[in-house]
Amino acid sequence: MLQELGFSLLILSLLHSCTARFVVEKNSLKVTSPEDLKGIYECAIGNFGVPQYGGTMVGFVVYPKSNKKACKSFDEFDISFKSKPGSFPTFLLVDRGDCYFTTKAWHAQKAGAAAILVADDKTEPLITMDTPEEEGGTGSDADYLQKISIPSALISKSLGDSLKKYIGKGEMVNVNLDWRESLPHPDERVEYEFWTNSNDECGPKCEAQIDFVKNFKGAAQILEKKGYTQFTPHYITWYCPDAFILSKQCKSQCINKGRYCAPDPEQDFSKGYDGKDVVMQNLRQVCVSRVANESGKPWVWWDYVTDFAIRCPMKEKKYTTECAEKVIKSLGLNLKKINECIGDPDADKENPVLKAEQDAQIGKGSRGDVTILPTLVINNRQYRGKLDKGAILKAICAGFKETTEPAVCLSEDIQTNECLENNGACWKDTAANITACKDTFRGRVCECPVVNGVRFVGDGYTHCEASGSGRCDINNGGCWKETKNGVTFSACVDGGCKCPTGFKGDGTKTCVDIDECKEKKACQCSSCNCKNTWGSYECTCGGEMLYIREHDTCISKKATAQMGWGFLWVIFLGLAAAGIAAYAVYKYRIRSYMDSEIRAIMAQYMPLDNQGEVPNHVQHGQI
Repeated sequence: MLQELGFSLLILSLLHSCTARFVVEKNSLKVTSPEDLKGIYECAIGNFGVPQYGGTMVGFVVYPKSNKKACKSFDEFDISFKSKPGSFPTFLLVDRGDCYFTTKAWHAQKAGAAAILVADDKTEPLITMDTPEEEGGTGSDADYLQKISIPSALISKSLGDSLKKYIGKGEMVNVNLDWRESLPHPDERVEYEFWTNSNDECGPKCEAQIDFVKNFKGAAQILEKKGYTQFTPHYITWYCPDAFILSKQCKSQCINKGRYCAPDPEQDFSKGYDGKDVVMQNLRQVCVSRVANESGKPWVWWDYVTDFAIRCPMKEKKYTTECAEKVIKSLGLNLKKINECIGDPDADKENPVLKAEQDAQIGKGSRGDVTILPTLVINNRQYRGKLDKGAILKAICAGFKETTEPAVCLSEDIQTNECLENNGACWKDTAANITACKDTFRGRVCECPVVNGVRFVGDGYTHCEASGSGRCDINNGGCWKETKNGVTFSACVDGGCKCPTGFKGDGTKTCVDIDECKEKKACQCSSCNCKNTWGSYECTCGGEMLYIREHDTCISKKATAQMGWGFLWVIFLGLAAAGIAAYAVYKYRIRSYMDSEIRAIMAQYMPLDNQGEVPNHVQHGQI
């Protein structure tokens, strides 16, 4: 029976992946000393621990004199690699062989190492260090796997030999592990996939997977609701070869006539649930995701998977269609659409949903085939490391373009804020609390800010200056400003800083009041008294004198009053004379006009004095 079971599992597990293209995910190792070893080398990221995606680690390398392969606890040798306060972290270099990679990492971590470098024992391309299950171990005693938190890297034999050589000479070997380019980060949105399984009877790995979904759900939903990420769940399925379609094993582990299969959950065909039950639930979870997407709420998938794991576990014999449908209804999802998406599991034809899942398993571009469960693919690059909320969130945050990360990526739980210490060595206006330091997931950048719509310009390190309209509203445009006795003067003007009238200085840091009295710029008349004020001056005249600022002179208040009334009388008399003269002219012109008219009329009837006398033809004595 066991031989038959093993044969069946081997067919189901390996047939699909026998031609799989596996991509080794890498990070960089930069040697900074000794001089002869300086350079950048590739190393392979382990499939366990917590790689520092988006970040770097600096340390010095130690090669133990005993337990060189780290297959035993270093406690047995009374060796500790724990760094002293203020010193560089320790990167433990060990040799490959004799025990699991994870065993080496666990022993290194317990001894205080900050990271582990495993030197290959033969010249070959780099490989991915896997967990015991992938290396052929049972994994039943591998609960320590979830406790490994230090990053791990496999280095080439040649680099390992060189490091050992210089360490053996007593030289200090400093290295920088760099994961900043291990994941693509092209834009402000991260696309990621979670390759998972609904089976909850596979030991520590399944338990870790369920715990991860529960713990990561909140962060995942926030990122998706705000449009920062695009998430897609996926499920691996295998197919049964034609020669075994009618066998008991394929019938119990497959649907759609052997096209889509999953291993038996308990690895025992005689009890519990079958592989086809797992395939059906996997299919249902894919359809939940699709229907949730269509309804505009893709994040509901996380609620369904979490609730199903709690309400419908295999151990309590509740891993059923009925239980799943109750969860679906409780979340308000469209059950009819989901069942239509699932289709007929007994049909002798392809299921379009599961066919798409099988096609998605095949690697494209820089991503290899998906053969490991569970795993994540972030920006089309497979994640390596521990399935842990903090580690995964850190990896997702490394997929955002610099300065576009959401706030959750800059929280203290994910990374330290480099702007808090010495302002990141960037420019800062302490008075206005404005800084050019901008914290990003990959480190700080010194970039002049935009504050309330006002853009600051400069190099960001030593200088930033407000520009454009409204600049005087932000810290007075970086110009001088001072208030005394309720009066405020500012040097901020369009185009720069210039001390106002009554002051002198650079306009930026200082403007000093000008003493107009001392500099003989005001109150120069003989009767004037000058008093300097802040930003101006006051002039007064002694006795009954009045100061006229426009003419810088003093005149008598009485003389001013007399001159004022006299001036008014002159104007009055002038107006009166002008009126009389105008009336006289008027009367004269009217009279002249009337005389002319009368003379013209009388001239028609009798000669006037200036006309000649008319001759008289009547003789004297005649009647």
